[in-house]
Amino acid sequence: MTTKATASNEPVGRLLGWLGRRRARGRAPDEGPAPPGPGGPRLLAREARYELAASITSFLVDNDLDVSPTNLLLAHGAFSGRNPRLARQILAQAQTAEGISQKWLNELDDQEASQPDRVELDRLMTRLETNIEAFQANTKEARTVTSDYGIELEQHVTDLEQLEKTGRIVSSLADLAKVMLDRTRQAEDDMRKSEDEAKALRRSLERAKRDAELDYLTGLPNRRAFELLLDRHHKEARAALEPLSVAFCDIDEFKKVNDLHGHEAGDRVIKAIADTLARISNDHCHVARHGGEEFVMLFRGLTPTEAAAKLDDAREALADRRLINRKTDEPFGQITFSGGVADVFGYGDPRAALKAADEALYKAKAAGRNCIRIADPA
Repeated sequence: MTTKATASNEPVGRLLGWLGRRRARGRAPDEGPAPPGPGGPRLLAREARYELAASITSFLVDNDLDVSPTNLLLAHGAFSGRNPRLARQILAQAQTAEGISQKWLNELDDQEASQPDRVELDRLMTRLETNIEAFQANTKEARTVTSDYGIELEQHVTDLEQLEKTGRIVSSLADLAKVMLDRTRQAEDDMRKSEDEAKALRRSLERAKRDAELDYLTGLPNRRAFELLLDRHHKEARAALEPLSVAFCDIDEFKKVNDLHGHEAGDRVIKAIADTLARISNDHCHVARHGGEEFVMLFRGLTPTEAAAKLDDAREALADRRLINRKTDEPFGQITFSGGVADVFGYGDPRAALKAADEALYKAKAAGRNCIRIADPA
């Protein structure tokens, strides 16, 4: 089912406000949407920035948190849509009796710090690739120079050896030239080996880059690879005037599966849902594992309604299956997932659309799970 729903309880409404649902402070409530024309997207992007800044400020002040670089980075990651898992952790904690405190946020920061830094990995890969290219160019040039020098030196040695009655000096010069020639040839061989090693290193780097974009458990693209796909298809679809939709999916009550059947069984459930979503993917429909029990999908050429219908078919197919724990022969019971879909071009940037899809996913969870919801327009 693909109907829309709104959160009814007040704490949830306030938290969704922190997560970017507040109206931009730069526009009056009755001012309406951004006007059409060339300035429309620019105004929409400005409103999104106002909204993000207001949400972060409200979150820090309402919870009596320090305005520190660490807190600002955490809040930005959650409210900008770059880290939906972090946003849901904050949302869940806000609804507990303890609420959000600086101590809890510090512990959360320690957990986030333990995650691999993909930005740093990309930076190091880029530097390594640049260094390899420079090394290959330098060694190739040096090998060419030494080869030319060796040929010329060899000719001189031949000329000296053909002279008669040159005396000891010329003979010594010839011997010295032979030694230099041998050393030059050795240097040329060493540089050729270095160039071969550089080529092998480049191949290893390419394999490492491919591995860095794959999820080890499901074989699907990971979050890093999906963000690259999102940026590319966003540019292409905008130029081609094609619709583009994005979806967030989350396995329902996955913690119960792990608690009752163990983490190995939980991994098999993740693989089963990954296979289900992969069946509807093609050149214009991409699925990736975002992390944990979360998946993201990109639908090129489909409106949010069409994308939600396609995702809903996959949801129903999975819900009709009855999975069994092969290790214990115990049934898992019904395994389902919930999803949220958003129009990428309905927001200031693709990350804002991802965030909207994540909020629609939360509404699907609040509506009873095992359903798909479409995000409200910005």
